[in-house]
Amino acid sequence: MCVEKVFWHDPYLTELTAKVTSVTKELVTVDRTIAYGFSGGQESDYGTINENSIITADKQGKQIIYTLAESHNLQVGDRVIMRIDWDRRYKIMRLHFAAELVLELVNQNFNKPEKIGAHIGQDKARVDFVWQGNISQIFELLERELKGIIDSDVPIESEFSDEENEARYWEIENFAKVSCGGTHIKRTGEVGQLVLKRNNIGKGKERIEITLR
Repeated sequence: MCVEKVFWHDPYLTELTAKVTSVTKELVTVDRTIAYGFSGGQESDYGTINENSIITADKQGKQIIYTLAESHNLQVGDRVIMRIDWDRRYKIMRLHFAAELVLELVNQNFNKPEKIGAHIGQDKARVDFVWQGNISQIFELLERELKGIIDSDVPIESEFSDEENEARYWEIENFAKVSCGGTHIKRTGEVGQLVLKRNNIGKGKERIEITLR
């Protein structure tokens, strides 16, 4: 069983009517959703299902399982209203795409170093690399290129490369086409101003932390 992931078709939608498809104590699934489940380093959305707070949202295969308080009283077949915390979602979308741009710029300019980790939350994003030396030495280039892409405010296409297997990508014309199943902003200008910070996380391992200014 899979859930229709409306957040891919319209990542700006904040409220949706859905139907409950399964209930196992505090675990609930629905037929369609706007609440992203943790995947690919992107944190899950916060929100509610019929005013019941979503405690966790876990992607399992093509399904997303929502954990609510056990007192939720939902039953299979119930029509429910799902809402997401839009402020959190939008910050995550902006930081997510900022991290995607940083990763792609590093790959294009520095021979695709091994990425060993990534995480995107509402306050900060990070990308980790196998890297010899101090990665902040490339920040001048990254900041210049990022500013150019963001200031150009060009459209970002986000679509399926393989709908049956839920494989997706984002693309900026004349820059890159990258596989990614997260939620994406529509234009590069939405990212806004960024701050990059270096963090050494071990011998030969460097982290780029990204925050919104």
